[in-house]
Amino acid sequence: MSKNVQSVKNSLKFKAAEKMGVLSVKVGVKKFTVPVKARMLSNGEYLFLSFTASSELYKVSGKGLDKLDKHAEASDVFAALDPGKQKRGGRKSVATEMPPELAAALKALPAGTKLAFDKDGKPRLVKTRVRRAKA
Repeated sequence: MSKNVQSVKNSLKFKAAEKMGVLSVKVGVKKFTVPVKARMLSNGEYLFLSFTASSELYKVSGKGLDKLDKHAEASDVFAALDPGKQKRGGRKSVATEMPPELAAALKALPAGTKLAFDKDGKPRLVKTRVRRAKA
């Protein structure tokens, strides 16, 4: 699907993390950080920069930045800069195999009991709790 620059800017605006102090200005010999919140995504080829009131897409060329035209084709820009959905940091479950000796020992437990450990770490058999459905 073809995307233009405006649609890519709208798509990337809230996918970029907001950062403080991204913009600095040099006045004379002193460098000042401008207290403006900005959103920025970049890779080696493209830069997306968004401030509260505006956002722009730039192509990195040599030592300069070229602003992309509003109606230019930007599908490759979106593909390069789109961070995708942020995944939550859950852990993947790992399939484990139970040794056959342990499986046979657990099958030998009497019905209605389970294996538990007391406070000293010694194994013992305890009755399983029977839960009844509420009416």
